[in-house]
Parts: sequence; C-alpha cells; structure tokens
Amino acid sequence: MTWAAFILFAPAVGAIALLAVPASRHGLVRRIAVGAASLSLAAAVGAIATYDSATGGYQHTLFVPWVDSLGIGFHIGMDGISAVLVLLHALCAFTGCLISYAVKDRIKEYYVFYLLLITGVFGVFLSLDVFFFYFFYEMAVIPMYPLIGIWGSDVKEQGRVRFSKEYATMKLTIYLTLGAVVALVGLLWLYASTGLETFDIPTLQRHLTTTPLDASLQRKIFPLLALGFGVIAPLWPLHSWSPIGHAAAPSAVSMLHAGVLMKLGSYAILRLAVGLLPDGAVAWLPWVAALCVMNILYGGLVAMAQKDLKLIIGYSSSSHMGYVLLGIACLTPLALNGAVLLMFAHGLMTALAFALVGHVYDQTHTRYLPDLGGLAHQAPFIAGCGVIAAMASSGLPGFANFVSELLVFLGAWDRYPAQVVCGVLGVVITSVYMLRLVRGTFFGPAKPAFARVGDAGGAFAKLPYVTLIAVLLFVGCWPSPLLRVMDTSTRALIERVRPAAEPAVVARTGGR
Repeated sequence: MTWAAFILFAPAVGAIALLAVPASRHGLVRRIAVGAASLSLAAAVGAIATYDSATGGYQHTLFVPWVDSLGIGFHIGMDGISAVLVLLHALCAFTGCLISYAVKDRIKEYYVFYLLLITGVFGVFLSLDVFFFYFFYEMAVIPMYPLIGIWGSDVKEQGRVRFSKEYATMKLTIYLTLGAVVALVGLLWLYASTGLETFDIPTLQRHLTTTPLDASLQRKIFPLLALGFGVIAPLWPLHSWSPIGHAAAPSAVSMLHAGVLMKLGSYAILRLAVGLLPDGAVAWLPWVAALCVMNILYGGLVAMAQKDLKLIIGYSSSSHMGYVLLGIACLTPLALNGAVLLMFAHGLMTALAFALVGHVYDQTHTRYLPDLGGLAHQAPFIAGCGVIAAMASSGLPGFANFVSELLVFLGAWDRYPAQVVCGVLGVVITSVYMLRLVRGTFFGPAKPAFARVGDAGGAFAKLPYVTLIAVLLFVGCWPSPLLRVMDTSTRALIERVRPAAEPAVVARTGGR
C-alpha cells in the first residue's frame, strides 16, 4: 500500500470502525478517531519526507481500473503541491480531533461525520482522476451539513440571534452545491472536448500539453471551473456563505472549514482549470487578480467591523485567500510557491485561531467581543497562544505567514503592482482587527463574571495549540524543505501555461 492510500483509507476505516462501537463508549470512540487521524498524519509526514523533489511529478501513486468504457479509474497520488496540502490537512485533522474532546452530545455520530469529512478532503488532494476528484469534493461538502446543523451554534449579539445555525448550514450547502454544479458542467464539457474518453488527470495533462484544445473553447470552459470552484475558495463576491459557516460551526469543524476546505477551491483551480486549460488561464486570470483586491480589502474591512470572534476570523480568512488567488493569478515561480505556502501557513494559523475561540466560548459562553476582556488573568496559556495567532495572521517575521506573503508580493510586483500595494494595505488592516481582538478578549481588568474561566490544563489539552504554533514557527524560520517539495511541481505547471502566454505578451508589446 502506498503512502497516499494509507493517508486516504485511515480515516475511512476509522469511520467504519466507529459504526461497530456502542455509542455509550465515549472514550473508545474518541481514541479510535484520534488514532485514525494520527495514522494519517504519520503517513503524510512519511510521504512528504520520502517525496523525491529532484524528480518531481506524481509519486506514491495507486491505480485501480474501475469503468474502462468511460475511462474512469481509482487513481491517487501526489505531486509537490498536493503533498504540502495533504500535510496541512493531516495537521488540522489531528489537532481538530483533540479539540473535539469538548463535544459532549452524540459523540459517536459526530466523529463518524468528522472522519468522513477528513476522508473527503484527503480524496480531493490525492485524486488523479477527475471523476473521483469530483466525487471526493462532494463527499467533503456533505458532512458539513449535519456537523453544523446539529453540533453548531447560533450567532448572537447582545442577547439576540443574528443568524441561526440552520440558516448558516443551509446557505453553505446551497452555495457550495450550486458552485459544484457549475464546475461539473465545465468538467463534462472538457471531457467531451478532448475526445480521449478518459478522466485520468496525468493522461489529460500529457495530451493537452502537446495537443491543446482550441483557445476559444478553453476561454469558455475556464470560467465555469474558476467560478464553480471559486465559490469554496471563496472568490468575491461568492464569499458570503463562508464567514457565517465559520461562525456557526463547532470549533473543530471551523478549523477544517477555514484551514482546509477553503483551499479546495484554489487547489482545484490550479490542478484542473490552470493545469488543463492554459489559454483559458491566460485570458481569465487577470480578472481573478482584479477580484483579489476585493477579497483582501473588503474582507479585511468587514472583519474590522465585526463583534463576534468567529466572524472576525471568518472574514479574515476570506481576506487572506485573496493573497492566495493573487499568487495563482501571477503564475510566476515566486508567486505560485508563495500561494501554495500561504495556503499551508494560513490553514495552520486559522485552525489555531478557531481552536482558541472555541476554548473561549466553552468557558465564557459568549463570543461577543464587547462582553469579553481580562481573560489573560484566568487563562494565561490561551492568552499567549492568542497573541501568537494574531502575530502570525499579521505577518510577523518568524512565522510561515510572513514568508509566504512576502513571496506572493515579490512574485506579483512586476505583473500586478497595484494589487500588491492593496495587499500591503490589507496586511495593515489585518494587524488592526487582530490586535483589537486580542486586546478586547484577553487584556484589561479581570471581570468577576469570568472568575471561573479555566485555562488549557495539562499537556494533552495544550498539545493541539503547541503543535500548530510549532509548525508555524518551524516553517517560518526554515521554509526551504517545503519550498523544495513544491517548486518542481509549480514550475512544471507554469511551463504548461507559458506557451499559451507568449502570444499574448507579443501582442501587448508589439513584438519588442
């Protein structure tokens, strides 16, 4: 069994095993879930440690024919881009399992859906067949409905319900489903247009590199994939489902939602839209770069106006994904490596932030910022982690976020200087609302109402926070191992797009 298969099947087997466990045995249920997530994490570390960055390409592959007449096969593996994102997901899934110890109701059912969600996301990152790519994409969306609808919470401000968890989960499901349908139309159009009668991604890449589709056809299919998958990215103005989904979800689901699920859209755009439709990418990515500014500035300004802690982090996530989309739109080695590394860094940072907000809510039963304050007196460890999360989000040197954002800015400057200036302004805005969040939550005089608030007690309770912070600092101080893994794959992607970009450059410069 390859590393990729072990990563994918560990949580799936864990979910099946939980079905045979009595619901009353809460301890066993939790141990099985944590064990399954731990195995995936160990396999993800093994896969990235043994990935041959000098060779590049797809490695740790497994292929099982399924429907030969349609060209469908169970084909999984990873290149440098997906290997980094698989590691991100494994880290978020493992720490989310530990944070989920706060769940007290219908524990068995919760972990079954949680492990199915983990499996679906792994499947998207590992699939090398378009059919199974889409299958796992839908599989990752479906568990979100019960996870938020049953174990989530209403968003309240000043004692009044701003929106219910049922509204949040319904809006999330409708948006993502409609986006998936639009993307499906594009994928089927692409499948029919190639004439190869195969869904195998490496085969399609080889064929479309030597025999690309007509440029006008690519320009018609590309926006279907970009908009369909852009919903989950979330690309402005298709983002409004995302912050309320973050706010209503339980803590561990928010960690996966912001930390990993939002990256599915960017990854799908890279893998399918850009990788298979280079002429379409050249035509449409400048529009994506323009929309990125709205992601960055609008998301940041709206986050600044929020009073609910989860909504602040939720809109912040939409803002930060603008930097990722900007890096993708540039298609330069620096910017694209920065975009992939930022997906990794932002995923860890936002998972840390939502875990901390979950602890605050469990202890105080409120996320309304004006009602909070002074929690550092009772919870110094959580307060310290909150300051670290704010510094990482603000791009402080030493954290992975700083390195990745810097790479995006440097790689984007020649092509989109105006967007880079707006991006730097977005960093300032991020610092404002994150420092305001930390000050309003943890600092100031102690409040008698929170006298019984508890800190994260014991090594086990502190483990998820320490793990996320340690990886953020490690990658921030030594990013080269991950950059080496992804660089070969990002450069290969750019090489596939470059021949399509050259005529456009000649037309703009008049051949000079």
